[in-house]
Amino acid sequence: YASPATTLRFDPLTELQSRGLAEGQSDVTVRGGVFENTGFKLGAVTVMDPQTGHYVAGLPVDPALMSKPAIYKGIDGAIEGFNSAIATVAYGIGQVQAGGSLNVGFGSDSLNYQSLRLGHVSNDGVGVAFSAARSEGDGSVPFGDHEFSRLNVHLQAVSDEVQSDIIVSYQDKFYGWPGAYTGFATLPEIDDTQTTLVLANQHREWDGGWFEYGGFYRNLVDDYDFDRRTTESGTPGSFEHETNVVAIGFQGSQQLRRVNWRYGGQVTKDELVRSTDLTNGFFTDRTYATLSVVPSVDTELASGNTVTWRAGVTADYSNRDSNAILPMLGVSLNQSDAAGTTVWSFEYASTSQLPGYTALNSQPNGLFGGNPLLGREKAKQLSASISRDALEWQARVTLFARKDDDLVDWTYATGAPFARQANPVDIDVIGFEAFMTRHWDSIDVAAGYTLLDKDSDYGSAPVDASFYALNFARHRATLAFQYRFMNQFELRLDTEYRRQEENPLRTGDDTTFLASVSLVWNGAEARGLSAMLVADNLTDSEFQTFPGTPAAGRQVSASVTYNW
Repeated sequence: YASPATTLRFDPLTELQSRGLAEGQSDVTVRGGVFENTGFKLGAVTVMDPQTGHYVAGLPVDPALMSKPAIYKGIDGAIEGFNSAIATVAYGIGQVQAGGSLNVGFGSDSLNYQSLRLGHVSNDGVGVAFSAARSEGDGSVPFGDHEFSRLNVHLQAVSDEVQSDIIVSYQDKFYGWPGAYTGFATLPEIDDTQTTLVLANQHREWDGGWFEYGGFYRNLVDDYDFDRRTTESGTPGSFEHETNVVAIGFQGSQQLRRVNWRYGGQVTKDELVRSTDLTNGFFTDRTYATLSVVPSVDTELASGNTVTWRAGVTADYSNRDSNAILPMLGVSLNQSDAAGTTVWSFEYASTSQLPGYTALNSQPNGLFGGNPLLGREKAKQLSASISRDALEWQARVTLFARKDDDLVDWTYATGAPFARQANPVDIDVIGFEAFMTRHWDSIDVAAGYTLLDKDSDYGSAPVDASFYALNFARHRATLAFQYRFMNQFELRLDTEYRRQEENPLRTGDDTTFLASVSLVWNGAEARGLSAMLVADNLTDSEFQTFPGTPAAGRQVSASVTYNW
């Protein structure tokens, strides 16, 4: 079924690294960061997992209840994000739509999936929506099966200036994939999680400003096995965990005379309720918070153009680690003409975050070697960009340089070939991004390109290979194409070419071309009825997104949807 990860697969500004199918388990990275550097936000709050960043993209909410995601980086990322040093993927909460939708699908490898959505809106603006989805299949490789289910209830009240929401979600997700986390394809790994999320949010607007605040409770129960052929329970080596998170957060903007005050913050308390293996650290609960204030001033030039000056600070606090005061500074020039708008911008942003319990509390030796001395990670980034927004096309080019200090990476050493170790690393990153979209009456095209270069320093740690920080695409190009024809059909093509940095753990090529194609039919006479045929991994690429972990094979599926 559709998940937040689904829509990010071929996004040119984010990289979705999946183990098997994208909805099974996917890491999201931006600008060469690692999986824990990108946060996922719903409304005013970042919904996080304190055990491991591998689970943050598993937001258990139907995408139909959310807006399209915005990707915040730099100064915007510092304001919007919490404990996500590089980027934040932010979703707004959509308005409840009256009616319903039923989707039924099937595909190769015994894939079958169904989803149901129902919504009702009263005359006074009170809405309620219900969503249920499930999916199961054998997978495109042996021991690559999955079984998912998700339930959502959404309550909403909307007036002219205020939108209030409560979302209650439950997701049960079992999936298997050989070598998913270990990188050993001979190990049939499984991961079984149950996630409960209760989130409340309110957004208010008025002349000259807006304010949004919210809170959530999240519980995740996790049972991971590196070999499903063995049975362990309640003992070390069982890899059973449970975590709780509660948080409150806010975002806002207020215009006072010439100054626009943009601000955001979040306070989070987490707890490692129980664990069979994360028992080596100094603590199992913590409280941490962030507060960002960034005022901006517009200067009108004689030419009619506008210069925007921004300067601010982020304060990061934790009762278990060091605190940080981090500056931000930016300037942009906005030029408008009859054909569109051009923006030139330059900014500096410094951000930080704390590592999760898997890195902190795992035993120092073994399959996953932890380090309780890992501290606050910091990222300092300079970027310069130019963007053009015209009627039928948009484009953006960015050059950036970033210094990551004490970034937590999982590494490999030949002296301990059956383990991976959490180690801090200092990395200098240089990157280039280009993105363009073009719209015609019947055709839409979107293209993107990213170039990355890294220089790493692991200090005295014995490191021969990296599973994450140095597992990146030196060159990555994406091309998306949509063609609408005969008033009822749409052809969609998503492609990606990548040339990966060499990694001694990867078998096979370091380059690949990935493609996904779909044909959509919207019935003109059969109102509300549509059908879709999808071929995923059309080239049947065997490229290992994670070194040593087998790639997902080609998969074909078909579905029928009825909307009313």
